[in-house]
Amino acid sequence: MTGSTKKSVVILGIETSCDETSAAVLVNGTDLRSHIISSQIVTHQKYGGVVPEIASREHSLHLYLVVQQALDEAKVNFSGLSAIAVTYGPGLVGSLLVGVSGAKAMAYAAGIPLIGINHLEGHIYANFLDHQDLEFPLLALLVSGGHTHLILFEAHGQYQVLGHTRDDAAGEALDKVARTLGLGYPGGPQIQRVAQEGDAFAFKFPRAMLEPDSLDFSFSGMKSAVLNTLNSARMQGDTLSVPDIAASFQQAVVDVLVRKTLIAIERTGVKTLLLAGGVAANSLLRETLENSLSEHNVHLVCPPPIYCTDNGAMIAVAGYYHYLAGDFAPWTLNAVPGLELV
Repeated sequence: MTGSTKKSVVILGIETSCDETSAAVLVNGTDLRSHIISSQIVTHQKYGGVVPEIASREHSLHLYLVVQQALDEAKVNFSGLSAIAVTYGPGLVGSLLVGVSGAKAMAYAAGIPLIGINHLEGHIYANFLDHQDLEFPLLALLVSGGHTHLILFEAHGQYQVLGHTRDDAAGEALDKVARTLGLGYPGGPQIQRVAQEGDAFAFKFPRAMLEPDSLDFSFSGMKSAVLNTLNSARMQGDTLSVPDIAASFQQAVVDVLVRKTLIAIERTGVKTLLLAGGVAANSLLRETLENSLSEHNVHLVCPPPIYCTDNGAMIAVAGYYHYLAGDFAPWTLNAVPGLELV
């Protein structure tokens, strides 16, 4: 940082919304000096999903260590930070409270600003780590375990939700089907792995499109169709191919996501789509979108897979743009588990 006429903006990003304790140090919005993730996947696998009480306890045990490792790797201390950005919602309230309380204490002690970040916004901003020259307006398809949104991103900090899930999110549906198939947790990666050996057209699961003018999503009925197919087979003593079930369901989910996205693109006229969220790491979704968008001269931007799941780097980059806008949080910042993106 020495020798520069302009002081660098150094953001510490903290993410604890679910079962990943993560911290990252980002300089000037592009230079990621460190990125640490402490995953709880192994801890929760025995339960088939995230146990909120255990998640918050694990965050309490690991937050300080993760932050300190991020600072050490970046070769910076608290006095060298410009601000601390932290996820304050949506997510599990206990997990969020650990991150928010820790970030408030650190920022207050260091005498630097605190920045509250919407978790959904963080996922979208993961795309800016490698693409700072994106031109607005942009369309974002956010697909994760808890959320499925189509968002018109008109400028930094300006969002319009065009469509959202009315029941299960895409990632949640994938997790539930994976659990029913005995594939374990987390379900999305397991579905993708097993589906590689299956026939995506072996089963004709429904594609819920809702009303003709709606950009909302619904995956509950699609999930139920899989469960009904499995139950009917068991009652009749039949054995179905797990890879075929996985491949067919994955294809159905991807088909709906892509169709709705194409409708949104036609309506908005945007030329760039940002893919975000944990399900954004799904290779079939990426490939199908890439092929479909190329036919419409629309550019697809995807984060590397490690920045699709929950991570501190995405919170740091979102925090950088909040910092530039002077958008700081009060010391009364609290966890908001049902926070909306507005």
